[in-house]
Amino acid sequence: MSDLKLIIANKNYSSWSLRPWIALKVKGIEFEEVFSQFDESTGHKHFAAFSPTKKVPVLIDGELTVWESLAILEYLAEKFPDAGLWPADQADRAKARCISNEMHGGFMSLRAECPMNMRRKDEAMNVSDGVHKDVRRIVDIWRDYLEKSGGPFLFGEFCNADAMFAPVVNRIAKYQLSDDPVVKRYSSAMTDLSAWQEWEQGGKAEPWIVQEDEA
Repeated sequence: MSDLKLIIANKNYSSWSLRPWIALKVKGIEFEEVFSQFDESTGHKHFAAFSPTKKVPVLIDGELTVWESLAILEYLAEKFPDAGLWPADQADRAKARCISNEMHGGFMSLRAECPMNMRRKDEAMNVSDGVHKDVRRIVDIWRDYLEKSGGPFLFGEFCNADAMFAPVVNRIAKYQLSDDPVVKRYSSAMTDLSAWQEWEQGGKAEPWIVQEDEA
């Protein structure tokens, strides 16, 4: 059994849990998955037992607790330097970190109006100009880096930047937010991953409904 434990919540909704989970899976890093169900009625009070922010995901490595998805990805890159979690080239690493941080701290309209939802039928809905602006920026990022790297992922091989953008693939598809060819190209690369398919199947199989995440 691996010393690494990743505590996640509902696979159908938890976009932040997906990010380090898919990176670990794609890179073949052994870990124990620990599930803790969302409980909106208590504000996820039970998360306080393992998370200082009462949020998921949380990585446990022995006596060390690491929270926040991007911090977990950075920690994993340091712990497993040969896994290729960041690009090998220094300039590419800097750019990958830039767009990962942009994803971490931005795109608020898209997040608020279009929650990740693995079970949702692919169906358009009315969204704000802010969502359209967010999507245009995301598509520009994908186009720019796929053209430079040749794909199939943003810097050629799957890395932390792809993990950060993975939930957006679901959002764009489920809410029918773009028909740009670059979206189809990148989304196909992501959804062809066995790790993506495992997560998606897990999310679809969950019986729980979190009403506030049902747009």
